[in-house]
Amino acid sequence: MARYDFTTHRLFVEAPLQTGARINLPQPAAHYLRNVLRLSDGAELLVFNGRDGEWRAALAPAAKKQTALDVRAQVRPQEAPHDLHYLFAPLKHARLDYMVQKAVEMGAGVLQPVLTQRTQGERLNIERMRANVVEAAEQCGILAVPDVVAPVKLAALLAAWPAERMLVFCDEGADVQDPVAALSACPRPTALSVLIGPEGGFDDTERAALLLLPQVARISLGPRILRADTAAVAALTLVQAVWGDWRDGA
Repeated sequence: MARYDFTTHRLFVEAPLQTGARINLPQPAAHYLRNVLRLSDGAELLVFNGRDGEWRAALAPAAKKQTALDVRAQVRPQEAPHDLHYLFAPLKHARLDYMVQKAVEMGAGVLQPVLTQRTQGERLNIERMRANVVEAAEQCGILAVPDVVAPVKLAALLAAWPAERMLVFCDEGADVQDPVAALSACPRPTALSVLIGPEGGFDDTERAALLLLPQVARISLGPRILRADTAAVAALTLVQAVWGDWRDGA
């Protein structure tokens, strides 16, 4: 049996989920179900809230100015969030939207904007980022919806860095050019963060500060210069393949 049901529409809701609950939907969700998907009364869909697992629900009979769902039964228990933090220098809107969605798809549990010396886009719409997180989770069968946290300066982030957390950061000047070899040379971490810098790269003082962390891996992403959004997918693919939940038995 397939792990995911990709034929039934999925919807993120804020309300608690339990058998017999009725959930009144906000207007945007109601509009989407009734007018975009054109679902009729009784139509089934899957709902999740990031806390209570995934549930099968049905569209309740239409009421004046209100659309509701009747929750029927749980189909998947809640998953624990992945202890994979994705740290990144902010990008322009369209590319940031793409990067956020792909980070969610690749298993990030926390998304942390980081302000570096060469960061170009420091103004962030956190609510827009959260909307992209939810959309990616809805489309990809994800139950543990990643957190989006407020931006932090790189120096402050490193000053409070927990010793038990491994940091992988991408740097075209890494001594070991084979990223798989560089990761494989380190013990498999229990807590992991991946950092993608700005398009201009890290400056020398930032690079030196990063290398002082107790657990750190500096990796190259190959002979070509990648855009930051492409680098995100490449780096997360590498850590999932070497250390993450892509491995058998992970």
